[in-house]
Amino acid sequence: MLTLFGSGKTTQALAAKVGSAVFFEDISESFMDEQGFWHHPTRLFDPARSSLEIPSPGIPPSHPLIQKARHLISEYDYFAPTMPCSIWISGTNGKTTTTKMLAHLLAPKGAQAGGNVGTPLAELDENAKIWILETSSFTLHYTQRAFPCIYLLLPITPDHLSWHGSLEAYEAAKLKPLSMMREGDVAIVPNKYAHTPSKAHVIGYNSAADLAKYFDLDSAQIPFGGPFLLDALMALAAQKILFGFANYEMLRSFAIDPHKQEEFFDSTGRLWVDDSKATNIDATIQALKRYEDKKIHLILGGDDKGVSLEPLFGHLKNVEIYAIGKALPQIEELCKKYRIKCHSCNTLEKAVDAIKNRHDRTSVALLSPACASLDQFASYKERGELFKRYVLS
Repeated sequence: MLTLFGSGKTTQALAAKVGSAVFFEDISESFMDEQGFWHHPTRLFDPARSSLEIPSPGIPPSHPLIQKARHLISEYDYFAPTMPCSIWISGTNGKTTTTKMLAHLLAPKGAQAGGNVGTPLAELDENAKIWILETSSFTLHYTQRAFPCIYLLLPITPDHLSWHGSLEAYEAAKLKPLSMMREGDVAIVPNKYAHTPSKAHVIGYNSAADLAKYFDLDSAQIPFGGPFLLDALMALAAQKILFGFANYEMLRSFAIDPHKQEEFFDSTGRLWVDDSKATNIDATIQALKRYEDKKIHLILGGDDKGVSLEPLFGHLKNVEIYAIGKALPQIEELCKKYRIKCHSCNTLEKAVDAIKNRHDRTSVALLSPACASLDQFASYKERGELFKRYVLS
């Protein structure tokens, strides 16, 4: 019987596929769910009675279940023996967009996308030609034997430090696949990691221009700018590695997901930008660069995930901050230190109301929080939808 830690999307899909599983999680009493699987409190887990444990990726290494486990593997490890040719996509920002772009390009070749992008591996077709997997640092931390045929690593900046414990541990998780890849495999990684020991062919880059030059890609034919240009080049590079060509025409039919630098206007013609997906510093910096020629009203804050927001403040020029959420005290202190005007709003609705009194057609109002949303919202999507509702109401 398979032992599953946590009852998230990953473990629920595994249970449904395997048919014989038991859950352990942070609950007070045991119960049987509608599918007939038992769920037990963490305290009842006996490692001597378990032969294989798979965690929900978000459970941290410090959790008692992880500490007790003797046969712990990841979801990726479980499917390693039957996994088709796989392309893993990781990094701090752009994973979802790159994954979806590549899935769009390779759909005619029988590719399926999954992993952190929303579909658990247990729900993917093992007879598919290619798996394209958005891969989180959490999953990589627990993965011991699975590895990709192609690894696309976007730039790494501080994130999830409260989970990993340090930037070094976060980087180590992201670089882990390189140590397991084989001759004939290909990895595209930032230049600073290009000398990481690996049997794979490792290609380093410093910029989008580097990738375009190496793979002979024409950036002028790519309809996406800003951070999305690098995502698109990564996807086209993978397509060229596999099939020897880059389909610009098909890429032009791809649509960027909502809540990523999504522009809209209010009834008076003022520009607002929903960048709720920006849950870390680097994502917010990219948004600030896009609008650096305007006065910016920036909504900042949420759950900082143990990361100091101070590196962001060197990029704040002609910006007023509207602080919200759990990180508000940190933001207030940093604004004082860097002499940046700060409005302590606490809630998103109050921030929008405060901006409405100061915003005009020459400025931009930007929700790019550099923080996770779960302190006040169910998800970054809910945060973005509420932002648009408050603006347009």
